[in-house]
Amino acid sequence: MAFIKEESEDMKIAETFRVKHEDTEEQTDPMALKEENQELKENEHKDQYEETCFHNRRKSFSCSQKMPENTLSQKRAQKIGTRRRFTCQQCGKSYTNKNSLKFHMRVHTGEIPYTCQQCGKSFIRPASLKVHMRIHTGEKLFTCPQCGKNIGQKGHFIIHMRTHTGENPFTCQQCGKSFSRKGILKVHMRIHTGENPFTCQQCGTRFNQKGNLDAHMRIHTGEKPFVCDQCGKSFRFSVALNQHMRIHSRENSEMNCGKCYTNKGSLRVHMRVHTGEKPYMCQQCGTSFNRPTSLKRHTRIHTGEKPFTCQLCGKNIGQKGHFNDHMRIHTGENPFTCQQCGKSFSRKENLKSIPHNDKAKFQ
Repeated sequence: MAFIKEESEDMKIAETFRVKHEDTEEQTDPMALKEENQELKENEHKDQYEETCFHNRRKSFSCSQKMPENTLSQKRAQKIGTRRRFTCQQCGKSYTNKNSLKFHMRVHTGEIPYTCQQCGKSFIRPASLKVHMRIHTGEKLFTCPQCGKNIGQKGHFIIHMRTHTGENPFTCQQCGKSFSRKGILKVHMRIHTGENPFTCQQCGTRFNQKGNLDAHMRIHTGEKPFVCDQCGKSFRFSVALNQHMRIHSRENSEMNCGKCYTNKGSLRVHMRVHTGEKPYMCQQCGTSFNRPTSLKRHTRIHTGEKPFTCQLCGKNIGQKGHFNDHMRIHTGENPFTCQQCGKSFSRKENLKSIPHNDKAKFQ
């Protein structure tokens, strides 16, 4: 217990696993995003291929009387249907041109003929190498019209734009939460499945994100890479350093906010708000809390315990706050009202999803 208390003083892994309002915030696991990044690259290759075809296309002469759009679509579909198909004999995938099949066959043969002269990384097709070269050249073709940020790849540009529009196209089918990136949804789903694919080889503790495991390993190695530039004290996690820095910012001011308590214990717990002390640490994910009851609520995420039961429909719920939200479904209560349009909602989070809020924010 002494070891846990000592370690927990600097043990909040905010950059990889945070708990807020009795729930988990979404963090992007690099391993989970690997597939997503591959999809972005494939989309980028497709965009470049279409771009090349467009510029190489000969000038055409067209009739001034346009056919109805639906007729054009039908004729186009018929034309595509009669095209010759080139089929892979190994997996059955088919393509409309021989070149596409040739590129695809490299997946099976392992041939990667296009190599970056700067870093040695190789690619199946030239378009992939072209996209990769932007990392070295710093070329950024896409500019955000809202904030002016320059971005190198179209897929990353689309994801960036969602920060302005508030669009979250990837939705969890179990709890309804939405996310801006497919990789974030994949990490979130581990909360429901209980999957913890990353295991510490020294103590056997399992984690649902690689970042959590990396941070946990510092307990074994003793590494403390985050150093206070004022007093020289070092910490294992950046969030612990941030909490520590509050001590320096308040050194010359009284920690007196005027709140009063009926007993000394309550005041002691309250003072942790000012000092940043969080002595109660989750042994599974490393998140720390300033009071034991907060840790107890948090551990239900890992154990799956659901102590609150709805008397109307029998649903079991893990957190009291979520239980209160659920009960409003039955009562019809909508206590959270938008000040701009007057719409009311049962949950505070729903206010953030109103489209006009996002538009107003970036006008």
